[in-house]
Amino acid sequence: MQQQVRVLGVPMDLGADRRGVDMGPSAIRYGGLADQLTDIGIDCIDGGDIAVPRPEESDPDAGGLDSGRAKFFRETKEVCEDVTTAVDATLQEGRFPLVLGGDHSIGIGTIAGAAREDEELGVIWFDAHGDFNTPETTPSGNIHGMSLAAVLGLGVFSDHEWAHTPAVSEENVVIVGLRDVDDGERRLIEESDITAYTMSDIDARSAPEVVDEALEIATDGTDGIHVSLDLDWLDPTEAPGVGTPVRGGVSYREAHIAMEYVAEHHDQLRSMELVEVNPILDEHNRTAELACELVASAFGKRVL
Repeated sequence: MQQQVRVLGVPMDLGADRRGVDMGPSAIRYGGLADQLTDIGIDCIDGGDIAVPRPEESDPDAGGLDSGRAKFFRETKEVCEDVTTAVDATLQEGRFPLVLGGDHSIGIGTIAGAAREDEELGVIWFDAHGDFNTPETTPSGNIHGMSLAAVLGLGVFSDHEWAHTPAVSEENVVIVGLRDVDDGERRLIEESDITAYTMSDIDARSAPEVVDEALEIATDGTDGIHVSLDLDWLDPTEAPGVGTPVRGGVSYREAHIAMEYVAEHHDQLRSMELVEVNPILDEHNRTAELACELVASAFGKRVL
């Protein structure tokens, strides 16, 4: 990949109960992101951070939804609209948008910004969670658990243009590494046309085989793909500093192999984001440093 990369930070924690992921962009930068990219010949510029309201200054239930519950709905909308604008502007300038979270609700804005009229966008969602709840099914009200459902316009999200991205079809959406699903979103996933690979699938078939198939699905008939990497996709022994850790995730090597497969589709890769790094829960910034390594692998770094 010879494209210039623009890093966009979104210090967002409105979509989650646990504080700390707002410091994720700083932790990833401190972990050596720019150096990792520069070392493999990629020009990296930093676009700074998008402003995010403080939760202490907002009413989480003042979003005005007609049904269900989504905490900080209004504030999330405003932030995601700013993310959309920044990602779109980055692509218009011929640069690659690399978005650093923050919680996974920012994916709503990243995908909307990466989408193009009259084009189809595939999505690969590396995550322990489905993020497929809606305000009607959520047990928590946290939007970081609804972001993929929002992009696909499920439930009340169908009425909100800032959230629903019609350029993304369910048939080209793939979740990889699923292992923690709420009852309501399990039903929605089963009723949808997305493809979801659980950790049992990876155990039975191997990470390379699953990721290769996921890329085939996401790129089938699409004009580009978005890769969303939640660091809780990895096992907590590898990535302890995440907002919602779940045991039984992928290993260090499996994660790198997956990103190496992503790099093989660099000509179709339109945008990427890293989310849910929580330095408060981390050990010597291990998770943020691992995030930087994985980005380098996704952008073409190899041993030989």
